[in-house]
Amino acid sequence: MNGFDLDQLRTLVAAVDAGSLTAAAPRRHRSQSAVSEQLRKLEEQAGSSLLVRGKAGVVPTEAGARLVEHARHILALSETAWRDLRGLQLQGDVRLAITDYFRPVHIAGMLAQFAARHPGIRFHVHIDRSDAIEEGYARGLFDVAIVMRVAGAQRAPGATALGSEALAWTGTAQTRLDKGAPLPLVALPQSCALRRLAESALERRRQPYYIAHVASGIAGVRFAVAAGLGIACLNLSALDGPLLALAPGRRLPALPQVRFQVLAARQGEAAIAASVRALTVETFSRLRHG
Repeated sequence: MNGFDLDQLRTLVAAVDAGSLTAAAPRRHRSQSAVSEQLRKLEEQAGSSLLVRGKAGVVPTEAGARLVEHARHILALSETAWRDLRGLQLQGDVRLAITDYFRPVHIAGMLAQFAARHPGIRFHVHIDRSDAIEEGYARGLFDVAIVMRVAGAQRAPGATALGSEALAWTGTAQTRLDKGAPLPLVALPQSCALRRLAESALERRRQPYYIAHVASGIAGVRFAVAAGLGIACLNLSALDGPLLALAPGRRLPALPQVRFQVLAARQGEAAIAASVRALTVETFSRLRHG
C-alpha cells in the first residue's frame, strides 16, 4: 500500500517552518540526527529530494513544497477525524476572508452549510477583493483566505488550488451593442484584477469602451448589468436570473479562466486555522461541483 507516514510528514512541516533541522528538532522532541533520519526515509518514500540543505538552513525543493502543502492538509484532516471519532468538536474563532468573485450567487448557502457542520467554530467572514485579502492576510488580519487569480498569472506561493472557472462578457437578453459605439462597461474600481483584464483585452482589440458604472462589489455589478447599464466581465458562477453570457466576437475578445486558491499557512498559526483551512479546501471543492 502506498502512502506517507504522518510522523514523518510532521517532521517535514516542522523543518520547513523552522528553517533548519537544528531548530526543528526541539519542536519534534527529537535529536537532530533522528530528524535527519526521518527526512531521509520520507525522501526515499517520495522518490525525490525534498529539502535543499545549506549553511543558512533548509528550503523546500519544488517537490518538497508540494508535499508540504499536502502534508498540512493531511495532518489537519487527521486531527479533525480524531476529534470527530472522540466526539470532540473544533472550538474557537476563525477569521475567514473570501474573494467577492467566489460563487457570489451561492456563497451564503455554502457558508451556512459549512457553519452547520462545525457548530463549535465562530466564523468571522470578510468578503473583499483578492488584492485586499492578500494584503490583509500578510498582515495577519485573516486566518484562512480564498483568493482569485487569472489563469496564467503567478500562483500565490504555497497556495492550494480550489478550482477554476471560465470568464464571460455578461449582459441580458435585452443587451444591444450598437455598431460603432463605445461599449458600456460595468466594473469594480481600478484595483480589481478583472476590470484591468477586461480593459486590456478591449484595448488590445482596439475596441472603444467607456466605464458606464463603477460598483463597490459583485452584487452591484450584477444589479447594474441586469438594469441595462452596460456589460461586465464576470465568472460564470456570478450569472443568474436575467444575466447571460454574451458570445465572443469581433467586438468582444475571448477571455481566459480564473483560478480560486486557498492561501498557504503562516508560520506559527493556531491549530484551528490549519484544520479549518483543510476543511475549507475539502468542503468548498465538493460544494463547487455538487
